[in-house]
Amino acid sequence: MRAFSFAFTFMFLFGLTYVFLAMVDALPEPRGGETQAAVPVPEEIPADTHELPVRVVALDIGLDSEVLNPQSTDLDTLNAAVDKAAMRWPTSALLGQDGTVAIFGHSSHLPIVNNQAYKTFNGIEKLKTGQVISVYSAGIEYRYKVVGVRLANAEEDVVELPADGKYLSLVTCDNFGSKSDRYVVTANFEGAYTR
Repeated sequence: MRAFSFAFTFMFLFGLTYVFLAMVDALPEPRGGETQAAVPVPEEIPADTHELPVRVVALDIGLDSEVLNPQSTDLDTLNAAVDKAAMRWPTSALLGQDGTVAIFGHSSHLPIVNNQAYKTFNGIEKLKTGQVISVYSAGIEYRYKVVGVRLANAEEDVVELPADGKYLSLVTCDNFGSKSDRYVVTANFEGAYTR
């Protein structure tokens, strides 16, 4: 008799829980392909769309940073910006515009750094071909796929900014390393998605 009473109580509570979860739309999704997550579809952006980047994200390396947009190429202005977050080079392309969006950020592999902006681009040298970098404007995500990562010397190498398509370059240097400790990541535009 006790087993029957226990089974009845268990089934009653299970049914009550199921009804409650259904009412608050908290039941798990069925398995087996009956429902699939929506795959975002790239949108056509009007040709005259030129937007400032506000955030850069590369999930594969844990990069997620605000992007500042200084208006001047004055060295003091640029240093002040990059000491706070990632920074778009003022004369580089805007999002949605033909050309290369060039974003600079510090990196440092010291275990303790007081200014966390010095670690903004830590790990960009670990990005692999085909991995995605997202650059956000106020309302659109612009996705780029990595096509190359290289070590460059700041005194000898020039960061190319092609203008015959839509590209992204992430550029960093090691604050406490030598001038040759500069990484350049290049990526091709893949599509734009509204958020």
